Amino acid sequence: MPSILPNGPLDSASIVTAARRILAEETAIYTSRRPNSRDIFAAASSGFLNQVPQYWMRDWPMPFPIVISKAAGSEVWDIDGNRATDFCLGDSGAMFGHGPQPILNALAGAGILGLTTMLPSKDLDAVGRLLRSTFGMSMWQVTTTASDANRFAFRVARAVTGRKKILVFDGCYHGAADETLVDLVDGRTVARNGLLGQAVNLAETTVCIPFNDVPALEAALKGGDIACVVAEPVMTNCGMILPLPGFHRALRDLTRSTGTLLHIDETHTVSTGFGGYTKVHGLEPDIFVVGKPVGGGIPVAVWGMTDDVASRFEAVRAANTGTGHSGIGTTLSGSALQLACLRACLEEVMTAEAHDKMNHLADTVERGFSAAIEQYELPWHVGRVGARLEVVFAADPLRNAGEAHAAANPTIQKALHTAFLNLGYLMTPFHNMVLVAPTTSEDHVAGLVASFEKILYRLTKAG
Repeated sequence: MPSILPNGPLDSASIVTAARRILAEETAIYTSRRPNSRDIFAAASSGFLNQVPQYWMRDWPMPFPIVISKAAGSEVWDIDGNRATDFCLGDSGAMFGHGPQPILNALAGAGILGLTTMLPSKDLDAVGRLLRSTFGMSMWQVTTTASDANRFAFRVARAVTGRKKILVFDGCYHGAADETLVDLVDGRTVARNGLLGQAVNLAETTVCIPFNDVPALEAALKGGDIACVVAEPVMTNCGMILPLPGFHRALRDLTRSTGTLLHIDETHTVSTGFGGYTKVHGLEPDIFVVGKPVGGGIPVAVWGMTDDVASRFEAVRAANTGTGHSGIGTTLSGSALQLACLRACLEEVMTAEAHDKMNHLADTVERGFSAAIEQYELPWHVGRVGARLEVVFAADPLRNAGEAHAAANPTIQKALHTAFLNLGYLMTPFHNMVLVAPTTSEDHVAGLVASFEKILYRLTKAG
């Protein structure tokens, strides 16, 4: 079988052609193995919009979704009896594995003692101490999602600074917080294409600039109208974009010198290591958010602030009667159920030892993927933030969203994802991303790497 890479440089058109062929073949295999899932989505209606509880569940790169019957540790099973090793892990929601026993114990205990009372529970002091020792911020609040945490933190940042706007980086991820759902187009901040029901011109609330662009950051902050800069330490939404050397130091210095708060969102980058990227790399945010995995998979997120921000917030609240009607908080946030699971996760699941194991296994994935990319002479690389890795269709590390969009190739991405799945490995759907859990085994990792090699062989060989 002749190679399509006989003389070195990649023929990208040939790779895409091969990817289309592989996708067609793998789609047929996928469909044949899942008749029960197929029948559910072939039916007239299940009572759900698009027959799924969240319509974006139809956005996975497969002809119809897998209907899951069970998830445990690093494995999932569907209603047709297919088993897969899970390297998606709910896109971080189950970063430490599905159903960790301490979380299941906490759920059972909370169920007996009461789930929510709109009052603090017995785990209050323990969780407060654990949040401080794990992530380093002084004062904390609990929400149901990271989207809520970001919304509330933006409101606090505006209240304590008296400023209207926030600054985000092009291609960012901050959940469903309205102000962040923007793109940078021809130098202008505009609502993201496809954003539904947006009533406010987001350019009035948000400034969007490229990641890693210190001159653009300096120019945006010098006007003194930015309440906070919200940043993922490593961008993960449009592809993995690592900070350039010195970028975070410049970000902190410029925000401080202009009276702008620095808001770090670690919902994805908590994969870095114990305490997240912020603790591992010594960042000094004014506001800190982490969601998804912090409660072991239940709906909970936390956001922290420095003593300075907390005291300024309290002063603003006191000046505005100090009670209620702030637009911050929801009734089920801070529940006994959430505190019980937070305590279990921080004490027994999201530990330094767990992160060490995850990173050790991620080392194996990175080496294996990189070796396969080199073997087949592909101009790709592996991006990584701790236990979170991504196959990036570019030879060099990405610097900003523009480069990420240019590197993206949906056809190759879908072919990789579907082929991996048919070999028994579930990846995060939209960026060829792999998450390694402490429940992942050496055999799981070895199988993933071997599967990647097989897929690359098919991509780079003619016929």
